[in-house]
Amino acid sequence: MRYLLDTNTVSHLMRANPAALARLSRHRPGEVFISAVTEAEIRFGLAKNPAATALRVAVDSLLERVRILAFTSRTAGAYGALRATLEASGMPMSPLDTLIAATAVEHNQNPPGMILVTNDHAFTRLADLAVEDWTLPLEDAAP
Repeated sequence: MRYLLDTNTVSHLMRANPAALARLSRHRPGEVFISAVTEAEIRFGLAKNPAATALRVAVDSLLERVRILAFTSRTAGAYGALRATLEASGMPMSPLDTLIAATAVEHNQNPPGMILVTNDHAFTRLADLAVEDWTLPLEDAAP
């Protein structure tokens, strides 16, 4: 399996959440990804706090360990369809969350599949998306 880390999961990793760190350590670097949208959000956070050198070191370390998935024309197609479906259901998500979800949906269509790692329950409403919460200890996680 492959895992796409949502921005909130990256935040938990940066704050040294023990469960999230343990879950990350179980996977090889080629199995863990972030979207370019998440990278942009991380870099925005760093730009707001240029004195946070320890955080910058931690972020750089994580970015060396994960692969960053670009926003492509295929991602744009997945985003358009997903956003239209969410708006029609009367339960839209924030644009950035929808972009991250679209990245996961796009890459989930290619074996071995992709799981979105988040503790934001809004993502669980998406039928075409598998979700895991790495802030839960492994023994508490759903199978």
